[in-house]
Amino acid sequence: MNEKKSNTGLKVIAVLLGVGLLGSLAYTISLYKDREKTKTVLTQEKEYVVNDLTSLQSEYDKAIMESNATNEELVGARDRIAKYIDSVKNMKTDIASLSRYRRQVNTLKKERAFLLRKVDSLTESNSLLVMERDSTYKELSRQTVFNDSLVVQNTQLADAIEKGAALNLAKFSVDAVKERNSGKLVSTSRARSTDKIKVCFSVADNALAQAGDKEFYIEVLDPQGNVLGEGTTKTNENGASLTYSKSTSFYYENRILDVCDYINKPAGDFQKGNYMAIIYDSKLKILAKNEFSLK
Repeated sequence: MNEKKSNTGLKVIAVLLGVGLLGSLAYTISLYKDREKTKTVLTQEKEYVVNDLTSLQSEYDKAIMESNATNEELVGARDRIAKYIDSVKNMKTDIASLSRYRRQVNTLKKERAFLLRKVDSLTESNSLLVMERDSTYKELSRQTVFNDSLVVQNTQLADAIEKGAALNLAKFSVDAVKERNSGKLVSTSRARSTDKIKVCFSVADNALAQAGDKEFYIEVLDPQGNVLGEGTTKTNENGASLTYSKSTSFYYENRILDVCDYINKPAGDFQKGNYMAIIYDSKLKILAKNEFSLK
C-alpha cells in the first residue's frame, strides 16, 4: 500500500517537473523571439537614421554645387553629417544610442533649414549685386561712348575752328622792279635791269583769327631752283623745315590787310629764266604760289 502511494507521488513530481520544464522552455523561446524582434527593429531604426543622414548630406552637396562660391558653413555641416553617418554605421545597436542620434537628426534638419534659408538670402543679395553691377557697367559703357563721342566732336570742332581761324590770302602778286636814281621803283621784265623782286599779298579778313603780330615766310627760287635772299631755315612743330628768302611781319586786326616786301638783288645780276615765289604761314603751310619770268 505504501509502495503504491510512493509511486503515485513520484509520478506527480515527474509531471510537475515536466510542466515546469515546458514552461521554462516556452519562456526562453518567447524571450529569444522578443530579443530577435527587438534586434530587427533596432536594425531598421539604425538604417532609417543612416538614410536620413545620407539624405541630409545629399541636400548639402546639392546646395554647395548650386552656390556660386564655396560656403564654409555648408561644407562644415556636410562634413559633420558624414562623421555622424560613420558613427551610426559602426555603433553598437541599442535604444539609447538610436534615440540620441534620432534627436541629433532632428537638430541637423533644423540646422539645414536655417543654413539653406541663409544661403538663399545671400544668393538673392548676390543676384541683386550682380544686376546692379551689370547696370553700372552698362551705364559706364554708355557714358564712355558718350564721352568718346564728345571727344570726337570736340576734336572735330577744334579742327574746324583751327582751320576757320587760319589766315588765307585774297591776292598775291610778284613783280621785278628797277630802282631809279630818284628812288622810284618801276616794273621791268629784263633780268639785267632788275634790282629787286617785289612780293605783295593781301591777307583776307577773318573774324575767327586771333588778332596780333603775325609772320609769313617768302621763298623765291631762281631758274636753277636756288633760294634767293637770306636763306634762313625754319622748322615747324612737326619737324618739317623750310629754307626761305625772307620773313615778313605784320599786325593783323581781322580785316583785310595789304603787305609788300622785297627780295634784294644777289651778288651778281638776276639770271634770265623762270622764277617761283611761294608764301608760307607761321606753320609753314603754303598759302600761295606765283611764277614769273625775266628776259
